[in-house]
Amino acid sequence: MHIDFMEILAAFMVLFAIIDILGSIPIILDLKVKSGDINSEKVTVVSFLIMLGFLFIGKPLLGVFGVDISSFAIAGSIVILLLGLEMVLGIELFKHEGPEGGSSAIVPLAFPLIAGAGSITTLLSLKAEYETINILIALILNMIVVYLVLRLTNWFERILGPGGLHIIRKVFGIILLAIAIRLFLSNTGIELN
Repeated sequence: MHIDFMEILAAFMVLFAIIDILGSIPIILDLKVKSGDINSEKVTVVSFLIMLGFLFIGKPLLGVFGVDISSFAIAGSIVILLLGLEMVLGIELFKHEGPEGGSSAIVPLAFPLIAGAGSITTLLSLKAEYETINILIALILNMIVVYLVLRLTNWFERILGPGGLHIIRKVFGIILLAIAIRLFLSNTGIELN
């Protein structure tokens, strides 16, 4: 095992694009409105532990339950689809009645938005290409970015204002629906022409 800056940078960029925490800001703000303040530390740690677990024991762990990556991705796509429907239609499907401390935002924020099927599949793919230590460093750096974005939600909220938040919520709801459908179709082998 040796640390390679170029591998770390490449893995960081791939994970950053897949996690897409900046693109999730409207969803984070929406969850914050519904469930109160989001516990940035808890969401970041849970996301990190999920991805860390899959980095080291992902395929065997899913194998124990008789689940493959595609089935896992389909399950994640359904959760994302429901979240998108909430945002577009203004309905509540996820009940945000968890214990105190923002734990109700663990699902769907930590999983499947941050540590979702795309992130997990990417980690398993990167493992075939890069040294594990370099992927681990890239993952830690991404979790620092995730934590910072989660901590700055109040700042984003002030900049966008209520009207901007409403518009962004609807737009990103439609984008989430499209992502969920793409994830579902690509993992079921269904092709649309």
